[in-house]
Amino acid sequence: MIIAIDGPAAAGKGTLARRIAAALGLPYLDTGLLYRAVGRRVLDVGGDPADVEAATTAARSLTDADFQRTDLRGPEADKAASQVASIPAVRAALLDYQRHYGTTKGAVLDGRDIGTIVFPNADVKLFVTASLEARTQRRHAEILGRGELIPIEAVRADLAARDEADRTRAAAPLIQAADATLLDTSNMNADEAFAKALRLVKQKTI
Repeated sequence: MIIAIDGPAAAGKGTLARRIAAALGLPYLDTGLLYRAVGRRVLDVGGDPADVEAATTAARSLTDADFQRTDLRGPEADKAASQVASIPAVRAALLDYQRHYGTTKGAVLDGRDIGTIVFPNADVKLFVTASLEARTQRRHAEILGRGELIPIEAVRADLAARDEADRTRAAAPLIQAADATLLDTSNMNADEAFAKALRLVKQKTI
């Protein structure tokens, strides 16, 4: 079984995907980590994540160790991930990895283009979203929880900029697949969102 969960940053799709994978006994892949790892590799050598050659080279050189790094979250990593994700050659380099991951035992994958590009024939597709204000509050709380101090206005501006970049990029823009079920988590806590998402998955697979 392949379950594709797409949506904008801080909508809660990663938390949902992990919990659904655990509930159904499926492997889980956070595809955003792939792009974060690519961006971080470029930054490590003082490169520009928007540079096509540097980003593509980094994407082709990823190892499992890159996904274990502790610096794949935060504003710098967020921005770098968004920049490399807009490069078609980077997305092409990572596409096979994502597809191979789910072909053996099935998987739950979350990202921006799982249901539209990576697994257009996924068994279940969810498009998880929330209002910008709700996502801002969640991301700000997450950042504060890591002990980082950042104005909430900066978090809101960063998310709005990422939304725009994700929607308007030429390579695999963020859009809801025609056959995906919309799940708006704006007024749900994590447990409520999980319960609703799991019901939707089971409705599609029974």
